[in-house]
Amino acid sequence: MVYIKFNPVSSNKLYVQIYNQILSEIQSGSFEIGDKLPAERELCEQFGVSRAPIRQALSALELNGYIYSRQGEGVYVKSKQSASESQNLAIIVEAVSPEDIVEARMNIEPLIVKYAALRATEEDIEELRSTIKKMEEETEAGIYVPETDEKLHKGIAKASHNDLFINFMVAISNAMEQQKMWKFIRDRTVTRPDYREVNFHEHKLLIKAIEEHNEKEAVKLMTDHMQNLYNRYWKV
Repeated sequence: MVYIKFNPVSSNKLYVQIYNQILSEIQSGSFEIGDKLPAERELCEQFGVSRAPIRQALSALELNGYIYSRQGEGVYVKSKQSASESQNLAIIVEAVSPEDIVEARMNIEPLIVKYAALRATEEDIEELRSTIKKMEEETEAGIYVPETDEKLHKGIAKASHNDLFINFMVAISNAMEQQKMWKFIRDRTVTRPDYREVNFHEHKLLIKAIEEHNEKEAVKLMTDHMQNLYNRYWKV
């Protein structure tokens, strides 16, 4: 494995800076096609950051065709040329980062569910029951449908009867839709078979707390759910 000394990065869009440094080393010839990149832990130490921006940078490099990963083995250089420069620009510059999405959700959704538990009408609850039933059927069928998950969270925001909370969830959903890395990492982690049942169970408990208008329990469950989402994205 080639040893390269990377420079620590500042706090502004960490994953973009990491992406650019690794890409520069690949394109300059420090890494040749087929070479293995340093392990995530080593990259974290060299860049002085947590795993989240490292994983985002590597995901962006893989999406753009520069590297590829082997489960349990590591990450290797695939090409020195991007598969699509326009795709490269969209992933790195235009889209909200996956870490920003998770951070926003971890902070805003426990607050949203508090008011959903306090204000949900019977109509709201029936709609949530219908969606969780659909999620249950999908889980039993061995599939994960992101749109159902998204519909449930939007339904919780709707039950808060706060237009700004509803708009927040729409903005978050749009960010997830536009961010290719979000989908890329999600499909490798959150949608894994071993998470489907856990994901459904967490949502089922959330809806139960809303049905019972138990705002304290709802906040706790949503906080735990968001922390678990973070863990699935960055610690698996």
